[in-house]
Amino acid sequence: MYVNDLEGARRFFIKYFEAASNEKYHNQKTGFQSYFLTFSDGARLEIMTKADMAEGKKELAHTGYIHIAFGVGSREKVDTLTRQLQADGYPVVSGPRVTGDGYYESCVLDSEGNQIEITV
Repeated sequence: MYVNDLEGARRFFIKYFEAASNEKYHNQKTGFQSYFLTFSDGARLEIMTKADMAEGKKELAHTGYIHIAFGVGSREKVDTLTRQLQADGYPVVSGPRVTGDGYYESCVLDSEGNQIEITV
């Protein structure tokens, strides 16, 4: 996931989703920087940045990748994390709610407008 604020994105996933981070990789020649974040179930997310990225408008519905989902284990944890994120100033897009296909979830936007789904 490319981000503008690499350190901010790293702090977000560590604080709210208990990610563990490796040391920053920085290619001095290209300006590329990244972290690999590892979550308790073994899933990994690479967050990256570089100076010459194109900035596009982020729509909630468009073709291609639209969101990243995190299972937190229970409805109570979905509710608690959603309230915490909202209290910390992150917009809640939907939920918590039971979706038409039976999932319990909420969706929030991180500081760069990336949609994060929180589910059981």
